[in-house]
Amino acid sequence: MKLSVISPVYNEEETLTTLCEKISTVCRENHYDFEILFVDDGSNDSSPAILEELAEDDPHVRVILFQRNFGQSAALSAGFRYAQGDVIVTIDADLQNDPEDIPALVDKLNEGFDIVSGWRRGRRDSTLFRIIPSMAANRIIRLITGVNLHDTGCTLKAYRRQMIEKITLYGDLHRFIPILGHRIGARITEIEVRHHPRTHGVSKYVLGRVARVVFDLLTIKFLLSYSMRPMHFFGYISLWINFMACISGSIAVYLKWFAEKKQDLSDSPLLYLTILLIIVGVQFLATGLLAEINLRTYHESGDRATYLISKTLNLPE
Repeated sequence: MKLSVISPVYNEEETLTTLCEKISTVCRENHYDFEILFVDDGSNDSSPAILEELAEDDPHVRVILFQRNFGQSAALSAGFRYAQGDVIVTIDADLQNDPEDIPALVDKLNEGFDIVSGWRRGRRDSTLFRIIPSMAANRIIRLITGVNLHDTGCTLKAYRRQMIEKITLYGDLHRFIPILGHRIGARITEIEVRHHPRTHGVSKYVLGRVARVVFDLLTIKFLLSYSMRPMHFFGYISLWINFMACISGSIAVYLKWFAEKKQDLSDSPLLYLTILLIIVGVQFLATGLLAEINLRTYHESGDRATYLISKTLNLPE
């Protein structure tokens, strides 16, 4: 078995050397045939230079440098594409994930699972801005998707290569990889992993990401439940809109024919409301969801990458 450890990097100059040493130590102690694949997502500090030095000093280290910042999903997608291992482990570069948890993930994977997700049960982050929003988001994700994971946002995960090759990432869907795997029949479990407080650099998390998570979750729900039968989804929407249109139209008819003081509907807002409920509502929802379907088709049918690489080091031809 060959192990590929993938770490997306964005402005983590203070942690890279230590992280590389820790991963190498763990892999050698466990006698893994391994590679460490760093994907630099357009860092503007000295991270690219440090990664080049690490690759020069250790042939196990492979480096992919992006032309600019494309996001974590693109970085993981590139890592999955170029990884050579039968088992793939992803880990954050900020040292909050512990490389010593890698053997436990691999052992659990060898029990017959396709995806093993880390659970930061003792998470060492801000309670108000990180832990509470994460707990709420994970509860909603479990409710909507039916995938019983406590910490979908934990980067520390292990995958079987043959499973991860079937998953295409774009947008910000990296946090939903287990859900995408569940959609194609992956056997998924989770184990508790250690989590350390950040001691270097600054967090890349912003509260504005919450809205993006909500939109991505709606996309995932659509893909899970309606990608093979979209008419059911649009049909339910149409029923509700038509129901509201019937109410609006009935009120308009009552005012026109049965009210004590009959009204002329030519200038009545109810008439226009009835029409707009049907046209505008369906158009806006259909346009947004059809755009997601088209985007998925665009990336998958042509095997198009969502990133642009400027340089690679130590990668096989």
